[in-house]
Amino acid sequence: MPSVRSGSRRGRRAMTDINVVPYIDVMLVLLVIFMVTAPMAPPGVIDLPTVGRAAQMPVKPLEVLLNADGTVQIRDRERGDSRPQTVARTDLARIARERQTEHPNQPVVISADRKSQYESVLTVMDDLQKQGVARVGLLVKQGS
Repeated sequence: MPSVRSGSRRGRRAMTDINVVPYIDVMLVLLVIFMVTAPMAPPGVIDLPTVGRAAQMPVKPLEVLLNADGTVQIRDRERGDSRPQTVARTDLARIARERQTEHPNQPVVISADRKSQYESVLTVMDDLQKQGVARVGLLVKQGS
């Protein structure tokens, strides 16, 4: 009889393995639910603005032209200037503020030569914003 008792003890040993079958069943049910509901969800569409569809400005902007050699020019089409005037970089913010006091909604746009350094564009934009010039932007060439 002692051999019978030792055999019964081996059968009552605790299981140390994890039963993963219920987890797999739950995962498959969730997969089926997501596969059925995913086509029903509306797609997220984002309508991004493009340069070609930009609205026309009611007031013509004050153009700041940066040449490749570093010179700065101003053209105010609101006043009827067709030719740019060369100005010192230190006077640029003062002139822009004066023009904005005459026309409060007039934006200032920066147009840089293709060969000019990116740092000079950022410096001019930063100087204008530090001096309190409102509505500073970049002028781009529209593609055809």
